[in-house]
Amino acid sequence: MTTFLKFAHLAAIAIWSGGLLALPFLFWQRRGLTAGADLDRLHRITRLVFVELTSPAAFIAIGTGTALIFLQATFVEWFSVKMVLVGVMAMLHVLAGLVLLQLFSPAGRFGRFSYVALTSAYVVVIAGILWVVLAKPHFDSNAVAAHLFEPGALGRWMHQSFGVTKMPTP
Repeated sequence: MTTFLKFAHLAAIAIWSGGLLALPFLFWQRRGLTAGADLDRLHRITRLVFVELTSPAAFIAIGTGTALIFLQATFVEWFSVKMVLVGVMAMLHVLAGLVLLQLFSPAGRFGRFSYVALTSAYVVVIAGILWVVLAKPHFDSNAVAAHLFEPGALGRWMHQSFGVTKMPTP
């Protein structure tokens, strides 16, 4: 079961990443088109890549990854960094959907800066995830925020931030 989930997870990540890398290029193709058959074809292709390929792959990647977390009990610092990067990748996925919503309106456009920025963001996040997963670097959580991992730290932080707080009693 774990082997199948890993295979499904890796395949979904490959499709998700590839789709995200292709989307800025498809968005960039909008720059010279006016209303007509070519614009409609590009719109259909872009929606196919986002709605039919990339979004389901993201859903499957996150679902199988979540299942693998519980099957393999992966609770180490590098994995937390990976989860932050996956969250950023998911937010960039939503950003692509928002761009897609406005891009094919009559006034829609996607400039050179947007193309470079979005493509660079995808490359950096995907490379970061690959590096963290393959290198499994050691991150010392105590060096970053040791006081957050002490028993009772949340209560002290709440008291410092919000004053007197009372714990509800059953």
